[in-house]
Amino acid sequence: MPWHKVSMIAMVTMMTAMGPTAGSAQEATEGEATPQAQEAQEGQQTQEAGQAAGTAVSADPYLWLEQVEGERALDWVEARNDRALGRLTGDSRYEDIRARAEQLRTAEDRIAYGSIQGRQVHHFLQDSTHVRGIWRRFELSDYRRGRLDDFEVLLDVDALAEEEGENWVYKGRTCLGPDSSRCLVELSRGGGDAVVVREFDMTTKSFPIGGFRLDEAKQWAAWVDEDRLLVATPNDGGKTNSSGYPMTVRLWHRDQLLEDAKLVFEGETSDAFAVPMSIRRQGEGRYLFVNRAADFFSEELFRVSDTGETTRLPLPDDVDFRGVFKGQLMALLRSDWTVGERTLPKGALIAVPLDRLQAGETAAAQVVLAPGDKGAIEGVSLARDVIYVSMLEDVKGRLMTVRLDDRGGWASEAVNLPTTGSVRVTSTDDTLNLAFVNYEDFLTPDTLYAVEPGEEPSVAQALPERFDPSPYVTEQHFATSADGTAVPYFVIRAKDLAFDGTAPTLQYGYGGFEIALTPGYASPMAQAWLKRGGVYVIANIRGGGEYGPKWHQAALKENRQRAYDDFIAVSEDLIRRKVTSPQHLGIYGGSNGGLLVGAVMTQRPDLYGAVVSAVPLMDMMRYHKLLAGASWIGEYGNPDIPEERQWIAGYSPYQKVSAERSYPSLFLTTSTKDDRVHPGHARKMAARMLEQGHDVLYYENTEGGHSAAANLKQMAVRDALIATFLLQELKPGGA
Repeated sequence: MPWHKVSMIAMVTMMTAMGPTAGSAQEATEGEATPQAQEAQEGQQTQEAGQAAGTAVSADPYLWLEQVEGERALDWVEARNDRALGRLTGDSRYEDIRARAEQLRTAEDRIAYGSIQGRQVHHFLQDSTHVRGIWRRFELSDYRRGRLDDFEVLLDVDALAEEEGENWVYKGRTCLGPDSSRCLVELSRGGGDAVVVREFDMTTKSFPIGGFRLDEAKQWAAWVDEDRLLVATPNDGGKTNSSGYPMTVRLWHRDQLLEDAKLVFEGETSDAFAVPMSIRRQGEGRYLFVNRAADFFSEELFRVSDTGETTRLPLPDDVDFRGVFKGQLMALLRSDWTVGERTLPKGALIAVPLDRLQAGETAAAQVVLAPGDKGAIEGVSLARDVIYVSMLEDVKGRLMTVRLDDRGGWASEAVNLPTTGSVRVTSTDDTLNLAFVNYEDFLTPDTLYAVEPGEEPSVAQALPERFDPSPYVTEQHFATSADGTAVPYFVIRAKDLAFDGTAPTLQYGYGGFEIALTPGYASPMAQAWLKRGGVYVIANIRGGGEYGPKWHQAALKENRQRAYDDFIAVSEDLIRRKVTSPQHLGIYGGSNGGLLVGAVMTQRPDLYGAVVSAVPLMDMMRYHKLLAGASWIGEYGNPDIPEERQWIAGYSPYQKVSAERSYPSLFLTTSTKDDRVHPGHARKMAARMLEQGHDVLYYENTEGGHSAAANLKQMAVRDALIATFLLQELKPGGA
């Protein structure tokens, strides 16, 4: 999945304000309606929409909690935080877990995952000394041998924040190329998706006077050359779409007012986004594109000329663009594509000569690599003469290299890496055939390999063991879902597990946006859980990308319930096999996974003893009116359409929760600065359930965006709060 989509999707294991977006509640200012009047009006609109759809929806008494910075709402948050922190931080286990999590997250012997830029590697470091972080670079020859003591600091974000009096969170950079010292640096106030974009000079290590700068907004910028950018930003006075993202793309010259820049592209209000893209290839030059998406899984790709003229490329609407390699456009297919008398299969990596495609010709399209029925292509990374393709086979990773052969076809070869965990390409560069590739599994710490065609992979860096794995075992099982589908899940448990149904067990899931949950080395929270006798479970349910597009598409829109059925089937299988029992089984998910556990909790409260829902969607009747929510209509459906509202009403947790039922204890977490999934979802769910008399804890970090943590120390606090809650509920009184 392209970077711009991954960055907008949202997993908790990974969101200030740009002004009002469609349907989001703001504090009333002079001349506006009061919050109470807004509540009444919006509540009546919600009720009328529900009646039109044939569903019973009453006026929402908690709309005032959607006012992110509203005084009344923040007072409510403070009271809930005090209660949660009082209960959890007072537990004798909390501080031990927090201190250990901070030690692990800030350890100096972590792998420095960097990005290759020519003969150097750039890396962003956060640790106990550099809480906000430093951007630094190594010589490539040192980095690939694990020599990390000699580096050059380019930007100290802690020092910058102090100097400018800003709560800066570093969000990334885009550099012009190996022959230039210029980059665009993205900085967020508090960690949200909205960023300030500033030009940076790596030679002077400063933001040059007169350099490119875009004020805070949700926006994208891509280099054209030293003096021009393609920008998608509302700072040009243009409108934002219903998801809060810019609708226009402009070609902006350095000495030009932004509003005078040439308009290259203008999308529709209903679009998910329109993103400018710049791809530099050694010996080929720079390719410019605009990717326009009506929703997350439909694309129109436009090639942009040097003067800003656009040509739409004749590709399927659901293609997943992955770059350009030796003049060929590379893409993944989400559906079968018939070209002449040939059909290219769903899930395959394909190549099409770009110049011929721009001329309207598709006949030369070729399959580069296609996975089998139990497989999926997870990642595509382009080097100079080789493509690295990370694949899954029954949710376990492997790596392939692909090259053009002498006859114009494609030849593939497996890379000799372990095949029982996750394989992820962390960096390639168009000037080299080198790739850095990470391997990990649940009990094996990360190892970063240097990989080149024709050579055995060599270890560049390796994470030391953080805990003794010898008492534990990892297993893969398959549960049978309601419609007979086999659903894989991983279990990490003690070898001497009694199988008497008493083991405290935590089941994690996501099930959306074609994101696969693959084996990863136990996180600080997972380690705390295992060390205290817990069992950890990862459910690979439909909606994810574990088996490619078909696995994702099986749980879209009207079929969303399949994801929840899959998750429930895994829970029932754990209980059937006497790994655990309902009073000892907890579930955890974030973002779309927070919706997952909320829906499952309301449908099968009898199966669980505790629920953790982080940065969740909960009010699915209004999700499309809050922040980026409208961009996810392709995933969930549109509540304003009566037929689709019926599907969504069948599982929307905020509407389904009832005072007449008993539920497991619930811990809701979110962030005030989350400008992707509105904190109102979690706030309103907590308020409604508390009013109904249910056991709910609520914690809202005032920083951190969609990750709910702005730095590593805040992540350690998050780890400890969640682990302590689960221990209290599933292993009361234990060590």
